[in-house]
Amino acid sequence: MSLIASDHFRIVVGLGKSGMSLVRFLASRGVSFAVADTRENPPELATLRRDYPQVDVRCGELDVEFLCRADELYVSPGLALATPALQAAAARGVKLSGDIDLFARNAKAPIVAISGSNAKSTVTTLVGEMAAAAGKRVAVGGNLGTPALDLLSDDIELYVMELSSFQLETTNDLGAEVATVLNISEDHMDRYSGLPAYHLAKHRIFRGARQVVFNRQDALTRPLMGEGLPCWSFGLSVPDFKAFGLREEQGEKYLAFEFQNLMPVRELKIRGAHNQANALAALALGHAVGLPFDAMLSSLRTFAGLEHRCQWVRELDGVSYYNDSKATNVGAALAAIEGLGSDMDGKLILIAGGDGKGADFSGLRDSVAKHCRAVVLMGRDSGLIADALGDAVPQIRATSLDDAIAQSRAQARPGDAVLLSPACASFDMFKNYEERGHLFARAVEALA
Repeated sequence: MSLIASDHFRIVVGLGKSGMSLVRFLASRGVSFAVADTRENPPELATLRRDYPQVDVRCGELDVEFLCRADELYVSPGLALATPALQAAAARGVKLSGDIDLFARNAKAPIVAISGSNAKSTVTTLVGEMAAAAGKRVAVGGNLGTPALDLLSDDIELYVMELSSFQLETTNDLGAEVATVLNISEDHMDRYSGLPAYHLAKHRIFRGARQVVFNRQDALTRPLMGEGLPCWSFGLSVPDFKAFGLREEQGEKYLAFEFQNLMPVRELKIRGAHNQANALAALALGHAVGLPFDAMLSSLRTFAGLEHRCQWVRELDGVSYYNDSKATNVGAALAAIEGLGSDMDGKLILIAGGDGKGADFSGLRDSVAKHCRAVVLMGRDSGLIADALGDAVPQIRATSLDDAIAQSRAQARPGDAVLLSPACASFDMFKNYEERGHLFARAVEALA
């Protein structure tokens, strides 16, 4: 039976991917709802009018009086709750919610909930593969891939959900079996008043959680917990009780749990210290929901990583090329620079720049100075990055992605790596980070 009241009127605010999943869900339950979007021609408008012609849809500036007809507004993650029309409706008693709240109310299987500034897609995918290897009927999605409501099924035994801070803003009681915030660094500072507000949004993932996983090398990931809540940690240090980490014996580095070595790090296909942390986080989450170690370790041995996330493209003239276009913030770029840089003999030539979303780039300076031979800068906020890096390494300006690749190749020596890790969104030059990554990989493959 669906846990949704049939006598309430609801409005879906935002007709993108998650909004359309809400439309499908509500229509299938026969409840009364309408749709609103701030855009004159939202992405799913044609689909809505074709499949649900009876649904009232209002496009353009939000009408407060229309919104106040609803008992509950399901707000798209792409629309800030600070939007004046939403605030006005809330002040008049309308509940602001989202698709994840509705998903949590209707999901019958345990939920593994994963957030963080970086690596959440990698860890979410990895936990999903571990669960499948263990024979579980698993559904993976949320902010990654399939919208949450489209995953609901009585056949599912485990949900593995990637959740963004935007989704969590409208999530009031997730009730996950295990929840984690993998890491926290500045991101979306064009939407939040500062790091504390972003941190608070992320930590909504822990509401009602039965177990938690935290990163012991990032204090901001540890929730304030009540007594007795099971708690697991991961990190690159030697693990202790209820902890996953790294242990070294006779020159060999191992992934380890408590006082037990699990597998040699060299057997991982994914490279870099940041990916070792990702593997440990996935192990902690899988262990919390009872996945056996043999299935989890088998998945780790075959997992080659995700496209655009420190993805190896090719080697040419002794130089490796990596596509990390998904690094749309400073924290993600730092993870790649430090993770790859500490795992190779040569130096990095970093390609960075784009739409910085109001970020502070000064945090890149020390790692760039340590691991990079040069930085090739492109895009709208290249000047801000250049100012933040100062004289840490030589800087080269590029007029296009192809120019950046050519300039990087000229700087690289055998044993080095060229790393596209922009620390910026792509919207000033590309449709999205996927297009940026695909164009980079295609251009690199074409080098002769």
